[in-house]
Amino acid sequence: MSSIFYACSGNAQNNVVTNKAKSTNKIEVLDFHTAHRCTSCLNIEAYTKETLNKYFTKEMKEGKITFALINADEKVNEKLVEKFGAYGTTLCLNVIKNGNETPHDITEFAFLKVSDKKVFIAELKKKIEELLTKI
Repeated sequence: MSSIFYACSGNAQNNVVTNKAKSTNKIEVLDFHTAHRCTSCLNIEAYTKETLNKYFTKEMKEGKITFALINADEKVNEKLVEKFGAYGTTLCLNVIKNGNETPHDITEFAFLKVSDKKVFIAELKKKIEELLTKI
């Protein structure tokens, strides 16, 4: 599985960085991908969307959680790719509170759990619930 992880994720980084942002308190779910996507990458997107739609509909309607699918290969996304170290498939939960951003790169989790949909969804739900208590 790790060879798939590295082949798909390229140079994705696990660093947590705090940056200033002009926004309300929320969690941005950022799903970066490349033009060529493997089954695992596609499943990460599908399971993430399913988790959000099943458990966080209210928070999404209120703007407390947002979802973005971002093609890391497109020039227009270059600054976002650099900001989040997303040089390939990267799944990031970016917590924005009082103008400060704290990204949580959960790419490794995503690739380790993608082979079990129920576990992926349950653990992603738990991660998001934990982060919601911080905004």
